[in-house]
Amino acid sequence: MILEKELFKIGVFNKPHGVKGELVFTFTDDVFDRVDCNYLICLIDGIFVPFFVEHCRFRSETTALIQLEDVSSTDLARPFTNLAVFFPVKYLSKVEHKSDLSWDVFVGFTIVDESIGELGLVTDVDTSTVNTLFVIDQDGEELLIPAQEEFILEMNMEEKSILVQLPEGLLNIDQVETV
Repeated sequence: MILEKELFKIGVFNKPHGVKGELVFTFTDDVFDRVDCNYLICLIDGIFVPFFVEHCRFRSETTALIQLEDVSSTDLARPFTNLAVFFPVKYLSKVEHKSDLSWDVFVGFTIVDESIGELGLVTDVDTSTVNTLFVIDQDGEELLIPAQEEFILEMNMEEKSILVQLPEGLLNIDQVETV
């Protein structure tokens, strides 16, 4: 059985294309093209189901046409419309340059500070400003920490954890008293 913690979302199938069952795939990470893994995973009726990819044709930097094995007509492709597409985390260790990974990969990772210990689970990554931030659920409270390479000591893709060394006082910044 495939578990959600073993996956990360890389995009969505939009709609069928043509009459042979190809699907328009909008992706946020092209890791499926950079790693030797011949399947993608969709969530169907609450179960993660792998589908083997017969071929893929890129249309732009964020879209591709995907032909899934045994999906050979528009009628067979139609149920895939608007399905989220996931990729197995275990293949991320085969990515040659970790800096090529999208930030979405880290949603679901546990952040551990070298001095403090476990900070919580990454629930989102805020890329809306120049300074990318990990959004962490820390016992029901939202914690924002910088997603900077200089603070990251180690990443374990299989265990979905990141060991960081944050600057002293960073986590206590909101507790500074004003005079």
